[in-house]
Amino acid sequence: MSDEPAISVVALEKKFGSHTVLHQLDLAIADQEFVCILGPSGSGKSTLLNILSGLETGYTGTVKLGAQRIGYLFQEPRLLPWLTAEKNVDFALDGCAVPPARRPQLKDHYFELAGLANFRNYYPHQLSGGMRQRVALVRSLCVEPAILLMDEPFGGLDELTARRLRIDLLRIWREKRKTIVFVTHNAYEASYLADRVLVMAQGRIRDEIAVTVPRPRDYDDPAVFDVNREVVRRFLAAAELAPETASPVTVPAQDALPILQSSGGL
Repeated sequence: MSDEPAISVVALEKKFGSHTVLHQLDLAIADQEFVCILGPSGSGKSTLLNILSGLETGYTGTVKLGAQRIGYLFQEPRLLPWLTAEKNVDFALDGCAVPPARRPQLKDHYFELAGLANFRNYYPHQLSGGMRQRVALVRSLCVEPAILLMDEPFGGLDELTARRLRIDLLRIWREKRKTIVFVTHNAYEASYLADRVLVMAQGRIRDEIAVTVPRPRDYDDPAVFDVNREVVRRFLAAAELAPETASPVTVPAQDALPILQSSGGL
């Protein structure tokens, strides 16, 4: 684990026309840290990820990453329908610098780790939504990124499937120790996954909550529910600074999964 930040952002500002999406944003993420970014629609979360990945340019400020190879997992799997699961992974590998000799070992390992060892020759239409997202995760891990960016990757799945994938993601993270930046609208998801939860509103990081629940975590641990309550409280406080962008929030009883509902964001 390096003492240098895996990600360092200083005075980042991004505009689309006359609209400023990110305002003088500062951010530091440690090597191997798991950070979740929570915020209402339009708060700039996805724009921040796109800048970190290099997909978005034309900004001011400084962005430094301690790794050259980055994985990006989107909300949709974005698999090529005419290729099998394994061929979709091969397609990504062909576009990166992973030595050909390492590829069979990487694919064997990650397909097994994701529970897809018996589905490598299946086409996307033959797989469930959760399995397609697992293939996308395998694809992003096989390129051997040091940093993994995840933009609401489980947002389009039913809650049971998403829960299983969250548990599996933490298991993979514990083994591989990638630096992960995970955007979500789900407060409980953030509370369960993260070392830190960053709350964004109107293009700024308004608050930061350290999650001190010991790892490995039980999904139904009351301590995670306690963190979730604090995250929701701090989210609402931050949203009051940007009422025009706030999403409706429901805070159910402890035996239900608290979710911040939203249609998406920048």
